[in-house]
Amino acid sequence: MLSRFAALIALLAVVACTNANDLDKEKVDLGDFSLGHNIVVAPKVVKGPLSRSASEDEWKTVLGAAIDERFGRYDGARLYHFGTSVEGYVLAQPGVPIVASPKSVLIINLTVWDDAKGVKLTEKPEQLTILESLSGETLLGSGLTQSKEIQMRNLSRNAAKVIQNYLVKMQAEAGWFRPETATAD
Repeated sequence: MLSRFAALIALLAVVACTNANDLDKEKVDLGDFSLGHNIVVAPKVVKGPLSRSASEDEWKTVLGAAIDERFGRYDGARLYHFGTSVEGYVLAQPGVPIVASPKSVLIINLTVWDDAKGVKLTEKPEQLTILESLSGETLLGSGLTQSKEIQMRNLSRNAAKVIQNYLVKMQAEAGWFRPETATAD
């Protein structure tokens, strides 16, 4: 029982950290970062059980726009490129009983390249799982209160925020995005 409670608290903490409604605030420091290419693909996307359908093109469009919205604000001197692959999703359906409270989920793989060095920063793609934000509209299941397009937009904006959190972590742990003068040895 205690382990289930701890897991619930951890899940709520992760969801709270993915509040994507911070684009009007000062951007998070990513050093000398500037977004170059933003490639989104979905060739093998898997639709989860009891999910609404969304096409490969819909995911490419909405996720690409959310990544551009968040990272297009950065104007560092060095270009970094993203390759993002949509691996799977669940878009909660309307009409599913409130008891089940279905949640929407998105799974992506992220690859990051350093343009100047011509190398991949991620040895293997980083798999990220994105949950919908907890709100009054999603508490009973987003399928009951939101259209497919809104669910996709919200998941994509959360995905861009999760990517940002990952980049901040890698900046601290691996020294990503340091100005060239700081890393030249």
